[in-house]
Amino acid sequence: MIHMTKPYRYLRTLVRPLLVLLFISGLFACQDKGARIRELQQEVWKNPEDARGYLNLGKEYAGHQRYKEAIESYQRAIAIEPGLDEAYSALGAAYFDQKNFAAALPWMEKRVKIAPDDSLRNFDLGNVFFQLKRYDDAVASYRKAIDNSYSFQEAYYSMAVCYIKTGRIDEARKIHTWLQNKNNYLAVALERHLQTDVPENAKK
Repeated sequence: MIHMTKPYRYLRTLVRPLLVLLFISGLFACQDKGARIRELQQEVWKNPEDARGYLNLGKEYAGHQRYKEAIESYQRAIAIEPGLDEAYSALGAAYFDQKNFAAALPWMEKRVKIAPDDSLRNFDLGNVFFQLKRYDDAVASYRKAIDNSYSFQEAYYSMAVCYIKTGRIDEARKIHTWLQNKNNYLAVALERHLQTDVPENAKK
């Protein structure tokens, strides 16, 4: 019995200091993050007309999931510089992360108007439409994303899910076949949708 406890005691003497170090490092990390917010707050107080200062502060808030403060900072940045494209993106993302998809929509639409051929912007807009269950609009956005980036596999996958939601099963199956040769992970995920979301009478 004595021989069994010695290794345990030895391991415990090693683990305890390690846990203390992890706790201390985590504590310093939290303090550092708080210090960064205070630093950025000082910057915007000193330069209240600096739109990018508010943008950076908003990003830091968002990184801590302090979305209300992040949104206020982004809105302040836009009020100072109405054409600040990056703030549109950040504001839309903050609303999206809060699941406030209706509020995210106009900002995602503004982003697309600035760069209508940008695949990622169209994809993000499609995701907002999807969450709002506006599946036809989502398909249109995903299609634009694909038109400007043919191998945009995630857009094909998302479009196929929209097709399933709207009963266009054959079109979803065509995309599933295409994905099988491109991205097995997405193909398997789409196959699950075809198995669980398609009515029995449409599975044949």
